[in-house]
Amino acid sequence: MSARIRSASLAGYVELASSLGLPAQRMLRESGIDPKTLANPEALIDVLAVRRLLDASAAAAGIEDFGLRLVPSRRLSNLGPISLVLREEPTGRQALETLFRYMRLLNESLLTRIEDSGDLVIIREEFLLSAPGTVRQSMELAVGVLFRILSELLGPGWEPRQVCFMHRPPRDLASHLRVFGRFVSFNADFNGIVCTRRDLERPIEAADPAMARIARQYLDSLMLSPEANIASRVRPLIVALLPGARCTVERVAEHLGVDRRTIHRHLARRGETFSVVLSAVRAELATRHIRDGNRPLGEIADLLGFSGLSAFSRWFRTVFGTSVREWRNRDRVA
Repeated sequence: MSARIRSASLAGYVELASSLGLPAQRMLRESGIDPKTLANPEALIDVLAVRRLLDASAAAAGIEDFGLRLVPSRRLSNLGPISLVLREEPTGRQALETLFRYMRLLNESLLTRIEDSGDLVIIREEFLLSAPGTVRQSMELAVGVLFRILSELLGPGWEPRQVCFMHRPPRDLASHLRVFGRFVSFNADFNGIVCTRRDLERPIEAADPAMARIARQYLDSLMLSPEANIASRVRPLIVALLPGARCTVERVAEHLGVDRRTIHRHLARRGETFSVVLSAVRAELATRHIRDGNRPLGEIADLLGFSGLSAFSRWFRTVFGTSVREWRNRDRVA
C-alpha cells in the first residue's frame, strides 16, 4: 500500500491553482485525487498523487515555487488534534519531539529528526517515496510548514539560523526570501532548519490541558494500529543511517531494539530482504540528488553510504544499466 498523507496538506490548493489560471478540479482528478476528499482534512490520500499534483501544477503554471506558495496560509491548527498536544508541551524542543512521534499520522512518507550540534539544533526532513521523480515542490512545502509551526510555537520574534534545501536554487528567489527571510540556502547537505538550542528551550504558553489529554489518548490509539510494525520502520532508519556508511542490518536492529533475525523475518513477510530495501532506498535518493542538486558525485556517494566514488559508480551501473553521466543526460532530454 502506498504511503498516505492527510488531505489537509492541500489546504489552499484550489484557491492558489485557480488564481494562476489552472483548472484545479481537473488537475486533482488527473493526479488521482478525488476533489471531494479535500472537504475532510483528516481524509488520507496517496502521497505520490500529491507529489504528482504539485509537480504538474508548477509545470503548468510555469513557476518553480508552487509548493512554497501554499505555505503562508498554514497554521498550527492545520495539524488537527496534534496541534492541541503540541501547545501543552513545556518547550519548543519537546513540542517538536512530540510532533515527530506522531508524524506518521500526518504524512507516512516524511522522515523528520533532530540532531544536536553544539549550541545549534539541526532539524532534518527527508521523503521516503517508492517512485522516482523530483520532490522539490513537496520538500519546499514540508520545510515551509515546519518553519510556520516553529514560528507559531516560539513566537513572532523567532528566527532560524538557516533554512536548507538540497536542491539547486530557483531562478527567482523572491518567494523564498519572503517566506524564510535571508536565512535560506540551497545545494545544502540536508533539507531542514537550523535553530539555536536556546530558542528551542523557550517555554510555550499552555492552551487547554484537558483537551490535550483527550487528543493524546486518541493519537496514541491510532499509533497502536497493526500497521505500526517493524517492517514499516526499517526504511526510515535506512535513510537516517546511510550517510557515512553507518547503515547495516545490525545497526537498524539495534535502533529498533530487536536482533537481525527479527528484521529479516518481518521483511520476509512482505516479500522483501534488507539488501533489496537498502538498494531501493539508495536508488531513490541517488536519482533525487542527481536530478535536483549540483553536488559532486563524491558527496552523493558519501550521502548514500558508499566507501568511495568508484563503489558508487559500480553500484549505479549495476542498478540502472548505465553510468551516472549517461543517466543524467537522458533525464535532461526527457
